[in-house]
Amino acid sequence: MADFFPLSIKAGLQYLVSFKDAVNAKCSDIEPWKLIVCSAGGTFLVVSLWDFTHQRESVSTRAKKLFFRNLKRIPYVRRKIDSELGPCVQTMEHSMLEANKGMPFYTALPEKGMTREELMKTIDCYKSLGTIQITKGVVSGAVYAGISNTMEIAGQIYAKFAEANPLHPDVFPDTRKMEAEVVRMVCTMFNGGPETCGTVTSGGTESLLLACLAYRSLAYERGIKYPEILAPTTVHAGFDKAAYYFNMKLVHVPIDPDTMKVDLKKMQRAINRNTCVLVGSAPPFPHGCIDPIKEISQLGLKYGIPVHVDACLGGFLVAFMKKAGFPVAPFDFALEGVTSISADTHKVETY
Repeated sequence: MADFFPLSIKAGLQYLVSFKDAVNAKCSDIEPWKLIVCSAGGTFLVVSLWDFTHQRESVSTRAKKLFFRNLKRIPYVRRKIDSELGPCVQTMEHSMLEANKGMPFYTALPEKGMTREELMKTIDCYKSLGTIQITKGVVSGAVYAGISNTMEIAGQIYAKFAEANPLHPDVFPDTRKMEAEVVRMVCTMFNGGPETCGTVTSGGTESLLLACLAYRSLAYERGIKYPEILAPTTVHAGFDKAAYYFNMKLVHVPIDPDTMKVDLKKMQRAINRNTCVLVGSAPPFPHGCIDPIKEISQLGLKYGIPVHVDACLGGFLVAFMKKAGFPVAPFDFALEGVTSISADTHKVETY
């Protein structure tokens, strides 16, 4: 047995030498420059093919984009598109510019500054441009607060901290303390333990961006070169932005046509080695129902994939539904598989 491995190595080397001699004999009549060109050309083709088939977008997606990009270059198609888009653009421009009728449009800094009275008069003119009564409960997705005393209190608080810059917590310890307390209260509200943490963002989109950025970094640490986000088709458009900004791939999973919730079986089949996060909404924007977060979290635990819950739309309402007597399935950190949650404090209608 002791001599077996040396003999095997020797036999392998002899085989390689024989193979080398056979290749040299076969290529003895070929000119050296041809060998160089064929080797370089073959290498270039293999690398190009690998690069073409291993990109963020699939071959079919890139083929469709290429097809429609060239299709739009055809004069007839170009004229047809322009004839359809032209009236739409004109209508949009007219509706936006009509509201500004009679008001000057500033394109440069004025040579002379305004007095306090002139400035406030100008601001009142700007304020008069809006004609929709936002406090009547007829606007959805734009304004989420309407109680006058609440807005009055908020205005007084804003005035006290107009000069604050949270970027410098050492200079403004007051805003630092408030943010820390808000984060801790929200973590507690979502059944998070003492190890949970968070941050205050400018809105739901930034919250989704930061979550996806964190999961992309984790994916890179795990050796995933092309991270994929697995989310329902009803998920917030912020995930499309995150995939575009951070060079990730967003894989949309169809929803059940009856429940309007994500199809769990199709989500499980879509999981692959590049999946870096599973997403569920509580609730999604289109239908207001809540995805099966518990089952999604179980998939996350089974495959070792983080789970993000997008509760930007109703997180501050759903969290209190159980106390209000409405049966709601768990959706937060009470589920072991849930690793992050996004929620918007301003999306609480108080008319």
